[in-house]
Amino acid sequence: MSTKKLNLFAHLKNDLPSGLVVYLVALPLCLGVALASTGRADLLFSGIIAGVVGGIAIGLLSGSALGVSGPAAGLVVIVLTAIETLGSFEAFLLAVFFAGLIQLIAGFLKAGIIGYYFPSSVIKGMLTAIGITLILKEIPHAFGYDEDFMGDESFFQKDGHNTFSELYYAVRYSSAGAIVISVVSLALLILFDRPFMKKIQLFKFLPGALFVVLIGILLNSLFGGIVPDLQMTGKHLVQLPVATNISEFFSFFKSPDFTAINNPDVYIVAVTLAIVASLETLLSVEATDKLDPLKRNTPTNRELKAQGVGNMVSGLLGGLPVTQVIVRSSANINSGGKTKMSTIIHGAILLLSALLIPRYLNLIPLASLAVILLMVGYKLAKPSLFKGMYALGWDQFIPFIVTVLAILGTDLLKGIGIGMVVAIYFILRKNYKNSYHYKTEKKQERETVTITLSEEVTFLNKGSIQLTLSHAPDNSELIIDGRMSRNIDYDVLEIIQDFKNFTAPEKNIKVLTLNIPEIVSVGGH
Repeated sequence: MSTKKLNLFAHLKNDLPSGLVVYLVALPLCLGVALASTGRADLLFSGIIAGVVGGIAIGLLSGSALGVSGPAAGLVVIVLTAIETLGSFEAFLLAVFFAGLIQLIAGFLKAGIIGYYFPSSVIKGMLTAIGITLILKEIPHAFGYDEDFMGDESFFQKDGHNTFSELYYAVRYSSAGAIVISVVSLALLILFDRPFMKKIQLFKFLPGALFVVLIGILLNSLFGGIVPDLQMTGKHLVQLPVATNISEFFSFFKSPDFTAINNPDVYIVAVTLAIVASLETLLSVEATDKLDPLKRNTPTNRELKAQGVGNMVSGLLGGLPVTQVIVRSSANINSGGKTKMSTIIHGAILLLSALLIPRYLNLIPLASLAVILLMVGYKLAKPSLFKGMYALGWDQFIPFIVTVLAILGTDLLKGIGIGMVVAIYFILRKNYKNSYHYKTEKKQERETVTITLSEEVTFLNKGSIQLTLSHAPDNSELIIDGRMSRNIDYDVLEIIQDFKNFTAPEKNIKVLTLNIPEIVSVGGH
């Protein structure tokens, strides 16, 4: 199904509630990443700006149907170090602008093809690891222990603790009020996930996450009047900057320091940001496409261009660098989003709420939002996924489990790097030749294309085969012949099956497969 042919307004009944859920997920993450990245409370709004730009600007330009962009936890250390190196936040904004320009140029140079070469086992390992990380990192917030910033993904934390020691402190210094709110919130989300609730018209449109937030505010207010010791205040609530007038609101926006244009460190930071942000985006694009129920393919070069424009705009307005992020994207998918309108809606709500109702947002307990993220994490890391990956064999399971453990023990990019090394080792153990032979001929009214796969077809051939399939002419007959193949990698089988089931019918292509085994999608990934 092509995103270009999809009417963005045709699925508002799905995209509007989904956009609202993504907004509730994005709000604390934008603020948490901003505080961790800058170390300054007066720059919290830089995270909101990045979230708005990621939602509206990138949402409009991107070809991703369900991907959501915003400030990323994976860039926190780079941003914090860069601001210190450059001497000011305004000089850093100039580096963000140039990073976006580099990404834009990379998109035109078609560097997005890199995104086609991440093995499926590593991507699924990344999704699972992020799910487990979300669960482990949000449990302390659900217990009312809010020392670490919401959205942190690294094993080692800035406060000297780590993911597991934080669980100990969360139990030791837990808040009874937060636990009550979390238990009620979790019960509500489980209730809203039941089939009979989804049949009620009102709850089809109003997501359970909205009721979780409203109940959280109500319970916390009741605690204040009845049992003051249970009430959550201060850092246990959302802390959005509040402007008393419109001029103060616009003061939250910063401008780049163009006098730093001759500083070589600006360009070093820009290149670093461009590389890391692009890698995180391409990883998220691949993961989001796997989660998409309609199996749509995001054009990666267009995504790099959209991210480039987004970072240029964010830098000019005073925002943090942006990437596509899997937590918000998976929340979008799990909430029933259909088109990129849900992404745009989340950005618009983020802007309007920060402008019109910041005081009310600051009544939301972080415990309520933590439970929403806990559910997102569970859906990414269901136990059945491990069983399904094990059933695929060691060459899929070992890179998968190594990626999971590596990300949990380090951070996203290091973990992916370790997983890639293991996956490539398994690939290189196979003796492979050219991936396929391509032949086209005219038969009566219909053009016939034959793709004969070679003896060994690995994930390294995934990009070229996917490109060939995408260029298959409309209204043709396509024969994919695997009779010569001793081994066809799972990644390639997945591409062939997705093309046969989703893309080919749209282009009126008749697909005939010979000795190409059918596969079963694992855990909805």
